Amino acid sequence: MSVSKAKAYNQLHLLPPKQSLVETIPVLRQVSKSAVALAELKGLTQTLPNPSILINAVVLKEAQASSEIENVITTQDKLYQALFAKSDKTDEPTKEVLRYREALLMGTKLIKEKGFLNTNGIISIQNELEQNNAGVRKLPGTALVNDLTNEIIYIPPDDFDTINNLMSNLEQYINTDNDEVSPLIKLAIQHYQFESIHPFYDGNGRTGRIMNVLYLILKGLLDEPVLYLSSYIIKNKANYYRLLQEVRTKNNWEEWILYMLKAIEQTSLETINQINQINALFVQTQKQVQEQLPRIYSKDLIEVLFVNPYCKIDFLVERMNLNRKTASTYLKNLEDFHIVRAEERGKELIYVNIRLYDFFKKGK
Repeated sequence: MSVSKAKAYNQLHLLPPKQSLVETIPVLRQVSKSAVALAELKGLTQTLPNPSILINAVVLKEAQASSEIENVITTQDKLYQALFAKSDKTDEPTKEVLRYREALLMGTKLIKEKGFLNTNGIISIQNELEQNNAGVRKLPGTALVNDLTNEIIYIPPDDFDTINNLMSNLEQYINTDNDEVSPLIKLAIQHYQFESIHPFYDGNGRTGRIMNVLYLILKGLLDEPVLYLSSYIIKNKANYYRLLQEVRTKNNWEEWILYMLKAIEQTSLETINQINQINALFVQTQKQVQEQLPRIYSKDLIEVLFVNPYCKIDFLVERMNLNRKTASTYLKNLEDFHIVRAEERGKELIYVNIRLYDFFKKGK
């Protein structure tokens, strides 16, 4: 594709697109399936002994997968070690993934406090991801290129005023609900539009994927950021980029929206299964400690082990109001019965929740 032909694609239309293009019969059928799965996930999240168990796990998985799409690769073990053991030797890819986690949690807090998502909020999320204050693009020259052929696929808008006008329109679309279009359809539309505006020099893909989860929270379809959409995108990466491009070149809204709706349904079902398994592991651990270590058992103790798969004496001291000697004794008792595994990480001794760690490792 020549640059001149690609250039034609940067004339983005303001939202919304024609309703007849986005509310087709196949789309409306899939909306029903996706909405049912998402509602079940929202309800089931509240059955966990402590929702933070799932939030920690899913946010890290989402951060890892979303960054992997951008070829930033790390391991779950490195992430947990950096997050809970506070290693001084954290490598740059791991730090970058953890910045995604912080940006997602920051965005969640912002949505809950303000009740809307505006351009300034989106810029704040991107700043947290990239650790810079470059803001919206002011210089031309950005182009999306095929990694294999170096062919220019798409040139996003490159005029600062045009980008700002498109972002203002997107902001209004995200925060207004007077068109009676399903928010799940609107999620797919806003994601396409943001990725096509491509407002930042870096971090557009990850910022856009964070916005997906925040949008569901904003619309009351989730209470916490527990949807792991990037896993679906990784498994179907070629279709993700193909369908984004086909909206630009062929106005193919139906297939793009169906793709995103199926991502919501499948990911919701996978997370529901994960919640059920985590609940079972919690009960199994709870029962073992009650039977084998009744003197130290408390529900708070089990929660600490599950919220922090890499546990430390400090966590028991802070969250159970124990002295260090007692906390150390508790963890040593748990180690004796193979509930946790002690590992030296740098200068620290951490205690790995064996069941939960193996579960997350298996589910990777």
